[in-house]
Amino acid sequence: KAIRSLVFSHGQYKEGDYTGEGDAVMMIMRPYFKLVGHPEQDPGYMEGYDGAAWEWFSNPGLVVRTVGDASEAIRHGADVEGAFVDYADKGHRVELIDTPVIDNRLTFQVRLTMMDGYSSDSFIDQETFLIVASRHSASVHAFGDEVVSETRIGDYRAVAGVLFPHRFEETEIATGRTMSSMQWNKIEANVDIPLKWFSPPDFERNKIQIFMEQLYVQRADPKAVLWTYRHFRRAYPEEDTRVASEVIGYQTLKMGATETAIALLERNAVDNPNSADSAFGLGRAYAALGRRNDARVAFKNALRLKPGHPRAVRALSDMDKNGD
Repeated sequence: KAIRSLVFSHGQYKEGDYTGEGDAVMMIMRPYFKLVGHPEQDPGYMEGYDGAAWEWFSNPGLVVRTVGDASEAIRHGADVEGAFVDYADKGHRVELIDTPVIDNRLTFQVRLTMMDGYSSDSFIDQETFLIVASRHSASVHAFGDEVVSETRIGDYRAVAGVLFPHRFEETEIATGRTMSSMQWNKIEANVDIPLKWFSPPDFERNKIQIFMEQLYVQRADPKAVLWTYRHFRRAYPEEDTRVASEVIGYQTLKMGATETAIALLERNAVDNPNSADSAFGLGRAYAALGRRNDARVAFKNALRLKPGHPRAVRALSDMDKNGD
């Protein structure tokens, strides 16, 4: 409890064919602050928690306050001491599930259920009492199916008198394939971090950025979104709203405002009939809602407009593999 803050740095993230540059940064500070990224390193993307979850995209210049799965993912890790310390006071509960063997080590399989209902299993080495693995079920990316995965945890090093793991490797239990890995090369404790870093960056908005924020904040009201969309286009005919509408349509869909997302993306596709990306964005929204036939039509339209459109090709291929 003497640790006020933690800074993880020189991290290298790997997922599929992607390998990071080894400069990933994450910060956690009491009582509940978290930041992924570093505001002084001009990152293209940051996410954080300052009492509410947020995401920042430098291109096109957008801050979104997130809810649902996106909020859950960031807030669950905004705890310097971890969820087990004072778990009952935090509204969580734990139970012993089993005593399995992990990597030839006898472990306690302990299920922790957080106050919001999210649960995961931790595997605690019975000799060292270090957590050597965890298991949970979560969606892959924004609209993927839920996958049960296991994360092997290791490379423990002492930081301020406490052992912290530096390596995490996640595998899909059903197939055994490695989904992702993160290797932290440095963790520092009790670093003085400016409180403002944990909130979204301030920046001067242009017309399109204001337009995007207005659409996003009204996402629960599709009529209001379409009203703003149409009136902005009439007031500023010189502004290209296509990309902005696709970005907000995606973010709105991710937040669960499906009716608004579909209405906006359909209108955008009508107003941009020659854009393969607009057709693809609409198809992705249809697919996320289970409207498979509509999704196929939209993806094929994207390929008609831009033969070989990579994301449309991949989307159709995935639908064929899944029998959709």
